[in-house]
Amino acid sequence: MSDVLTMEQNEQFQEDGFLLIRQHFSQEEMSGLLHYAKSDAQIQENAYSKNDGTGGKSKLSVNNELGPTPYSAIVQSRRVAGAMEQLLKDEIYHYHHKMMLKEPHVGGAWQWHQDYGYWYNNGCLFPDMASCLIAIDQASRENGCLQVIKGSHHMGRIDHGQTGDQTSADLERVACAMERMELVHCEMMPGDALFFHANLLHRSDKNTSDMPRWSLICCYNTRHNDPYFTGGRHPNYAPLDILNDDQVRHTLIKLAS
Repeated sequence: MSDVLTMEQNEQFQEDGFLLIRQHFSQEEMSGLLHYAKSDAQIQENAYSKNDGTGGKSKLSVNNELGPTPYSAIVQSRRVAGAMEQLLKDEIYHYHHKMMLKEPHVGGAWQWHQDYGYWYNNGCLFPDMASCLIAIDQASRENGCLQVIKGSHHMGRIDHGQTGDQTSADLERVACAMERMELVHCEMMPGDALFFHANLLHRSDKNTSDMPRWSLICCYNTRHNDPYFTGGRHPNYAPLDILNDDQVRHTLIKLAS
């Protein structure tokens, strides 16, 4: 299988802790996914909210299992999973995926955190994990796009505590990191993809706009980092079938039509 990413893209991810790829999925593909998601009763049934500590609530729907859905097709797509294997330099497997449902005016913030701040407690010995956020709606500063601290993954895992219902990073460390590193607002159009390391500090603001911000986040672990105990919050290693781009494109575009 040929590489998905260039050497320069790979190097950028290793240095910055994130990689933003424009138009990784087409507008038509995202229209199909959005059409499906808006009528997906299971998302609404499984969705729950986390208090952000300021009165706002962040709504999400998490799934540990793959199945015959367009979400799973994207998780398994060569464009995402194949790229992730390049970035993490090992066979990867599906850790979980989630739909983030940040609605107009009511969508809460996410506090500064590292994903490994959560996943460390799931028995993962190493931070050799990463996620890919795919914008389904446009993500702007007004509707609470993701913010990252460039290069902060080099700091290693930071202590985390509770803020509202969320697990958040030590704010003193975060403040010092922001004095030395660049804050980046990841404004995205539908189909853009943001790959980011499990130790990258990131957050998002409340959605104060009239526009929803729905996104799909695909999370992966490496085979060598299989949790040392079973029965954790997310699954242990299982081989991942990677789908070719044409197969995924057909699935999504069929939904749009």
